[in-house]
Amino acid sequence: PVANATISPSPLSHQVHTGDPVTLRCSVQVGSAPVTFALLHNGWEVARGPVLELGNINVEHSGTYQCVATNQLGQDGHRVFRALSPELALEVTPGSPWVTAVAAGVSGSLQFLVLLVAVIVGWHLRHRL
Repeated sequence: PVANATISPSPLSHQVHTGDPVTLRCSVQVGSAPVTFALLHNGWEVARGPVLELGNINVEHSGTYQCVATNQLGQDGHRVFRALSPELALEVTPGSPWVTAVAAGVSGSLQFLVLLVAVIVGWHLRHRL
């Protein structure tokens, strides 16, 4: 049966910046072939196979990742063995001041538009009465 599943990131840092590429690799120390792998992000399956390439990552990629390794015993596969790796926490932080400035600019513009609409509606209601 499979045992000692692990998940390892490349680069080795658990904190990366938006736009960075990250590769996650699953492996087992024990297990006869064929071993299949599934990768989980926050408990949900996102890929099958031992490698997950996350190119151009963003903050939505933050969270926990785990690997599920599976193999079967017997020719008819009547016994299935699973090994779950420890969780790998990945934190994606904004990579440049430009990203932060754009987000702040959009937020400020949205607040201005809401205020402008409120003033127009208030002016319209006042002049109708």
